Amino acid sequence: MQDLLSRLKTLHRPRLLVRTARIGAGNYSRERDLRRILGTEKPARPAAAIMRLLDLEHEVNQQRLSGDAGYAISRHVEILIALLGEAEYLAPPAQQDRPAAAEANNTSPLPN
Repeated sequence: MQDLLSRLKTLHRPRLLVRTARIGAGNYSRERDLRRILGTEKPARPAAAIMRLLDLEHEVNQQRLSGDAGYAISRHVEILIALLGEAEYLAPPAQQDRPAAAEANNTSPLPN
């Protein structure tokens, strides 16, 4: 089974959906949004939340592809926003910490 970040990277959705989700991800609040989307009182751990969000996104995407009248683009976008927000919790540390470590190991990401 692929790790969660790899699964997220292999999702292929229409460009407009992804762009909208990326814009909305800047305002993502785990406490506020995740509870509403998942319908739980207490937010799940990031990995568990991503698994549930991937299932929800798959269902909504199937509605989109089949032309289901119940498809709501706003719901699809909010799930994608949550996926992007939760992925931040699983992503490697920010780039700012890497140059010092790269110098210490003499493995700079830039050519000399």
